[in-house]
Amino acid sequence: MTEVAAAQALAGKTGKVVLMDFTGSDWCGWCVKLKNEVFDTPEFTAWAKDKVVLLEVDFPRKKEQSAEAKKANRELAEIYKIEGYPTIIIADAAGKELGRLGYQQGGPAAWTAAADKFIPATK
Repeated sequence: MTEVAAAQALAGKTGKVVLMDFTGSDWCGWCVKLKNEVFDTPEFTAWAKDKVVLLEVDFPRKKEQSAEAKKANRELAEIYKIEGYPTIIIADAAGKELGRLGYQQGGPAAWTAAADKFIPATK
């Protein structure tokens, strides 16, 4: 997803958390590395399906974005005080930050194990 309100609504409805990927998809080397090594893997997809609502908050340099998307992404980055990319925020359906991650080595298993520390156990 690319719209925070829709992601939060879905998280509330499904009892999941929102995983916000603040990225520079077409220029940030670590963002591309994280996407290729973790987010684009079957292991991550399987993990995410049951635990999170995925939200991409992109700050591209070449790829076109609507003025509304740019504004919404800037506002979200200000709310969460994003200082670099990639920054991954795990938040509840109300937007409360539960944890913050970035790129880390070890592929999807290491990354999801780190993310699991911020995801409340489901009933």
